[in-house]
Amino acid sequence: MPSTRFPLRRRLLTLLAATLVAVGAAVGLSSPAWAISHSSATSQLRAAGISWTSSGNCSDRNVSTCTSFDGIRQATIDGIITFKRASGCAITITAGTEVGHASGTYSHWNGYKVDIALSTCIQNYVSAYYAYVGYISGFGYQYRAPSGNLYTKEGNHWDILYYTCGC
Repeated sequence: MPSTRFPLRRRLLTLLAATLVAVGAAVGLSSPAWAISHSSATSQLRAAGISWTSSGNCSDRNVSTCTSFDGIRQATIDGIITFKRASGCAITITAGTEVGHASGTYSHWNGYKVDIALSTCIQNYVSAYYAYVGYISGFGYQYRAPSGNLYTKEGNHWDILYYTCGC
């Protein structure tokens, strides 16, 4: 049952966004998947009111304590912006495309993932509107958005895999 903290309007926006992504993909109009620069990503994030932090106070993709967006997919940036707008939650990105994450096709390095800081707002939104997949051993508690994107609560952060630009 939806929480009264998240009005029906947000739920409808989430479903509308997911539907638009699905319809767009079906007719060949899916979100751009190309990689963008760190400066392009930070400009878009700043304009959307999304912050980021780096334990090393840097953005070098080749240093694990930095938070870099070099090589991130445009669809991933669009996805986190869509999530912020749909949820109404404050978002702080804690990891992007820098080294130090698991490898694979749908990886941080390849621009498909971001990590974000935990908050009660995010937890409440994800658990209210996304389908609980289950506990994934070695990772955490996973939820699937209507768009198919995966949100995994990994202890001290959310690891988000954006297949599409919907949240």
